Amino acid sequence: METLTLSEAEWRKRLTPEQYHVLREAGTERAFAGALNDNKADGIYRCGACANELFDSADKYDSGSGWPSFTQPIAADAVVDHTDRSHGMVRTETRCARCDSHLGHVFPDGPPPTGLRYCMNSLALDFRPRAKA
Repeated sequence: METLTLSEAEWRKRLTPEQYHVLREAGTERAFAGALNDNKADGIYRCGACANELFDSADKYDSGSGWPSFTQPIAADAVVDHTDRSHGMVRTETRCARCDSHLGHVFPDGPPPTGLRYCMNSLALDFRPRAKA
């Protein structure tokens, strides 16, 4: 996958201030505040910064956490995980593999078949309905 590297000024032009805070400064939106938390439509969730395909709606579930949650990424190389030691915790941060934007965190408390909960910020995602054949 070809990576996308932009200057901070270019990211600020491309993103809203709220998106910039989440995607480029590893911010977190408030629980239950995101527009995509309750989305049940069929489609693909893409990176809000670069449109890289990240998650399929078939893998989305209601975790009760207040953020869109998925059991797995759309492809193994769509996201990259890093150790996050911020806020006095040790968590696994999930970033877009194409543009290195912060998406959220992954936890080992999800449902089968993976047992994972990819807990993503709505502001980090762009939902696109699946095209009807």
